[in-house]
Order: sequence, then C-alpha cells, then structure tokens
Amino acid sequence: MCRGEPEIDGLVPRGESAVRNQDKPESEPLSKGTTSLSTNHQQAESEPGRDRSHLRADCASCFALCCVAPAFAASADFAINKPAGRACPHLQPDFRCGTHASLREQGFRGCTVYDCFGAGQQVCQVTFGGQSWRQASHTAPLMFEVFAIVRDLHELCWYLSEALTLHADGRLYEALGLALRETDRLAQGSSHTLLQLDVAEHRRGVNVLLLKTSENARSEIQHTKRDYRGADLIGAKLEGADLRGASLRGAHLIGADLRRADLRMADVIGADLRGADLGGANLTGSIFLIQSQLDSAKGNDDTRLSASFVRPAHWALSGT
Repeated sequence: MCRGEPEIDGLVPRGESAVRNQDKPESEPLSKGTTSLSTNHQQAESEPGRDRSHLRADCASCFALCCVAPAFAASADFAINKPAGRACPHLQPDFRCGTHASLREQGFRGCTVYDCFGAGQQVCQVTFGGQSWRQASHTAPLMFEVFAIVRDLHELCWYLSEALTLHADGRLYEALGLALRETDRLAQGSSHTLLQLDVAEHRRGVNVLLLKTSENARSEIQHTKRDYRGADLIGAKLEGADLRGASLRGAHLIGADLRRADLRMADVIGADLRGADLGGANLTGSIFLIQSQLDSAKGNDDTRLSASFVRPAHWALSGT
C-alpha cells in the first residue's frame, strides 16, 4: 500500500484518528505575497461548491471492499500475507473488522491509513445497487475490479477539487473544472463502462493540470525552490530544512527526519511519508497533502497543520 505520484500508483491510506488539530499561532510569512495565498487556500476548502463529502469513506455503506479486494504482503504495514480477492481473516459476517480497535498493535498499520476516497460506498450502493459480494458471489471479482478503478477516479476528483482552490480564475481554472466534472461522470458509470475505461490515460491528462496548478501556486514564493520530484529520500536527514514551495511529488520519504522542516506550499502529492518524523514541522498550506499521508507519518503537538486536517491519534508528544 505504498503511494506514488499521480500517475498515482498504489493505494493511499485512510486515517483512524479522531483528535482534531488545535489552533496554533500564525507562523512567519513565507515571503512577500505568499502568506495570503496559503490563507486563501485554507479558506477556499470550506467554500460552497467545494464539498468533497462523497469522496470521504463511509464504511457503514460499504461491504468491506478494502478488506477483501487488495492484496496484503507481510511487512511493517501488514502482519500477514493475503491474496487479492480473499477476505481478511479478521473480517466479520457483518462486514466489520474484528480487530479494528487494535490494528496498529497487531501489526496492521496499513489498514489504519488506507483511504478509498468514498469508492467503497459508491461501488456497493450505486454501481452494484446495494447487493454485496457475499449475496451474489458470482459478481465478486467484477466488484473488486471496479472498486480499484473507481477509487483511482475518486482520488483524482479529490486532487482536482483542491486544485480549484489554488487557481482563482482563467483557462486553467476552467480546465480543472471540466476535468473534475468529467472524472466524476466517469466514476458514475456502469461496471461495464468502467472496465472499458483507460484510467492511466485519463490520469495522465489530469496530472498535467495538477502539475501546472502546483507550479502556478508555488511561483509566488520568492526564493529558490528545491526539486525533489520522485527523489529517493528514504531516511534522509532533513531536520529544519527550508522546503517552502519545494516539489516533493512522488518523493520516497520513508523514515525521513523532517523535524521542524518548513513545508509550507510544498507540493507533496504522492509523497510516501510512512514513518517520516514530522515533529515540529510546518505543513500549513502544503499542496495536495492528504490525511492519509499524515496518518502514515509520525508527529507531535508542535506539528503545524491546516485547519482542515485531523491530528492523528497515534501522534504523541514524543512524535511516535
């Protein structure tokens, strides 16, 4: 369940936390003209028309597709091997997890950070009309295949929705809006239509727009910005690094030391932050940051987050 830049490879996780970020004092400005951009970004997330509720997982309306469809590989994220299409042994008859309260302790950290972006309820309740894979076992392989496709489309919708908050007007804004509507339309298709879709091709087109949006937003930062796109930064020592406006798209930051790093307006789309230490780091206004990236990392009460994020429950004063 690793993440990649969108070409968006792999599965992006869902958080289990419930403790919301506490209010923090405003930080020092990024540079002339940049603070307002970050502020506008945060405010726009709550504007009418930015509703992303259908892109948030509603597990009660899903038939536990994430517990069956993906494969698990025994690792730091999963305690067991599980082939794709086979139900996890902890899955209960009512589609609930029998060990949900202690997933991390039992070695299933990957489960706690998985995010389907609302694809589960869409596929179960809309595409397949509320009929579960247990009720109609012959449809199970098709349902699982469609789930992966819809999840990719919903993830793109999530990023496109954010992109619309980063670019106020002009042709790019119009293109982003069209791409969002088209991606949402595709996700509403029948199972047959979805199977015929070239998701990779659609994703490439969307990625061009997301990249241009990021470049435009970060151009307001008045200093040399670092380009770590796709870089191997596993275990990197980046404590206190000035990464304002940097490109960390698809960067491998597993276990990296990012304590007290400044990540304001950094593009972190697809960056793998599993086990990275964000203690005291400033991520307010980070571009294309998603909750699952925070849930997979370490942090503490001094980690700065935009108001739209939830501070992961497993974060502690020690940054674990």
